[in-house]
Amino acid sequence: MKIEKLVLDTIERCYAAGSLTVDGKLYAVLASESIDGPCYAYTGERFTEKEVIWEKAGGTMSLIQIPGSNGEFIAVQRFFPGFQSAGAKLVWGRRTGGAWEVKDLAPLPYLHRFDLFPVEDEIHVLAATLCGSKKDREDWSDPGKVYAGRLPRRPGGGLVFTPISGPHVKNHGYCRGFWEGEDAGFITSEEGIFVITPPKRKDGSWKVRQILQRPIGDVAVCDIDGDGEDELITIEPFHGDKFLVNKKQGGGYETVYRYPGEIQFAHAVTGCTIRGRPAVAGGIRRKNCELFILQHSAERGYELTVVEEGAGPSNAAVVSGRDRDLIISANHTRNEAAVYIVSD
Repeated sequence: MKIEKLVLDTIERCYAAGSLTVDGKLYAVLASESIDGPCYAYTGERFTEKEVIWEKAGGTMSLIQIPGSNGEFIAVQRFFPGFQSAGAKLVWGRRTGGAWEVKDLAPLPYLHRFDLFPVEDEIHVLAATLCGSKKDREDWSDPGKVYAGRLPRRPGGGLVFTPISGPHVKNHGYCRGFWEGEDAGFITSEEGIFVITPPKRKDGSWKVRQILQRPIGDVAVCDIDGDGEDELITIEPFHGDKFLVNKKQGGGYETVYRYPGEIQFAHAVTGCTIRGRPAVAGGIRRKNCELFILQHSAERGYELTVVEEGAGPSNAAVVSGRDRDLIISANHTRNEAAVYIVSD
């Protein structure tokens, strides 16, 4: 496995990492969590073509392409450092006339993570708030919740959120995966991991089920050992010092792997496929600040590849291709937007 790093830019407090496809062209998208921080898109064979999505907004936790669209996306803004996020909101963006247009969609205080699920001819929104309110950084007295709503046909069409789960203390982690053969979202909090399944029909109800009960900071769902059943890869606790693989055993989960190095402020965990094999991309924001790939083989067990130390990723997104795979990494500690090209 060969890994080449491309440094795309310097972005203060680079936090969100994702990708968009517009007119068949792939864009790596990276954004800042800083107040008035930017969001940029990069395209081309080596991502040298830079476009401004916004120059000043900030507080971007994540950005997701609308299913079935030509690069239209929804993103979080105004979730600022220190949990200064009472003004958090969703925005709607698209590329039109050679430039990017962004409009407000809906406010949701302390909105941290969200996802989009197609349901019949509609797109349903799942949104998780870190908390309900805050007196100061260490105040967790007002827990977060999980909300659902229906994406309007256009930005000004109105988006109404209805709570479907909670309260959830330190409602921080989220990933997309499958549960019992269906698309699902997995959220994490001090209470554990909850799997949330969207309705099968647009007039149906969301289903919520707790599957692990202990404080969890972040989660990825991935069949990393290739046995046909997904493992839960967890960061524990909130912004924690443990990076674990949990395997389903009977009616529960057993920890079968623990990252061997000393960890401070683990943050990135992404289930993916790298060079045709199941993998997890992980990132640590303090101490050694490493970006790493975890895989498994029947002969050697768990295999750890440290891609780079000192980067301090907050989030990573993986795009798999025929000749190369891409790790789009928001290297927060280094204030850096980067893409790592992984080839055979």
